[in-house]
Amino acid sequence: VLSSQPHSLDPVLSNEMVLLQYGHVSDAKAVTGVDESGGETRAYLIDDHLILNTQRPHRVCPHASLEKYAFFLNELDSDPKMDVSQMLGYGRERTIEYLCMTRSGSGDAEPHFGGSAPGSVLKALGRMLRRIHQAPQAFFRESGLFPETNLEDAFASAVDAISSGQVPWSLDLSPEVADKVLAALSHSEERVVLHANSGLVHVFVDLETSRFSGLIDFGAAYISHTALDLRMWSPPEVLP
Repeated sequence: VLSSQPHSLDPVLSNEMVLLQYGHVSDAKAVTGVDESGGETRAYLIDDHLILNTQRPHRVCPHASLEKYAFFLNELDSDPKMDVSQMLGYGRERTIEYLCMTRSGSGDAEPHFGGSAPGSVLKALGRMLRRIHQAPQAFFRESGLFPETNLEDAFASAVDAISSGQVPWSLDLSPEVADKVLAALSHSEERVVLHANSGLVHVFVDLETSRFSGLIDFGAAYISHTALDLRMWSPPEVLP
């Protein structure tokens, strides 16, 4: 995906600046890692159990935002069964937009499982997504942060991206099969906020037990039919 501002300055914050200005934790001691694998944000690991995300200024995805992420966490925080990070602080300091929160689990599922994941993790993720879909929706709608996308437009956009080569397509089926998928869906007027990007890299697990421990990155969330809250995982037959 091309950056909307490819030549923007993208500075790495000093450890002192992370701890003093953005950490929101008075007894934080050290920056123990920096993760630049995300296209939208840079993540600073503080004392191995806190995360500071800063918005990268080039903004690869204009519709993703830390403000949306922070709002999402704040709305889910009242439900103790939600396996999400606890938001500690969100704001803007000069040119830096940031979100400080607790860390979910000890690692993401992608490198831990090598591209696939046990059925128990998938089931736990499914339960988590369903709890999100059943959360009170009024505040999400009233915030103005979450655009609404209908099924037809979402599938049409996906087909266009595949047909133009922007998105790889390795299945034997034509991408136009989307019309048949739409016809097969049960009719429902329910439209809810979706995580919208629940792939392996955003699913966290406990590295000792391999159990699901949380879901991260709500910055690309939007409102639509629950059928769209899917991401590509390995075929079911390879999952134990």
